[in-house]
Amino acid sequence: MDTTYQVTVFGKKGCAKCKTLNQRLDKLLAKEEWQDFSKAYSDIETELGLVDFCKAQCVNPSRVPAMVIMKRSDETGRYELIRNANPGATDDVLKDSRLYTFLGLQTDYTDVGKGLITPKMLSSVLAEARDS
Repeated sequence: MDTTYQVTVFGKKGCAKCKTLNQRLDKLLAKEEWQDFSKAYSDIETELGLVDFCKAQCVNPSRVPAMVIMKRSDETGRYELIRNANPGATDDVLKDSRLYTFLGLQTDYTDVGKGLITPKMLSSVLAEARDS
């Protein structure tokens, strides 16, 4: 099913944080209010997953799991990355997990981020995609 938005998650086998992010996102996207979003998963340890990861152009490989949000183009029917409307802006919810160039998140492993992408962060960035 083609949805308006697609969230692409970048992860790898055996990564507990990748599994947690996928579970949290699946739970959120199962709710009625998020039915205009679908999820794709790219394993960065596979050739195809690595190509997808490189196309995202903005994710630090040492901050996986990560995700980008894309919107389906009415003209082409393809999903296109959504530009971050405020690159470098401070955000109390997303903090340093926010991607700079495109809309998405990457794991912040510092003492501030504690290696977590929370459900609140997911809801916030999905809502931002709708507002873009």
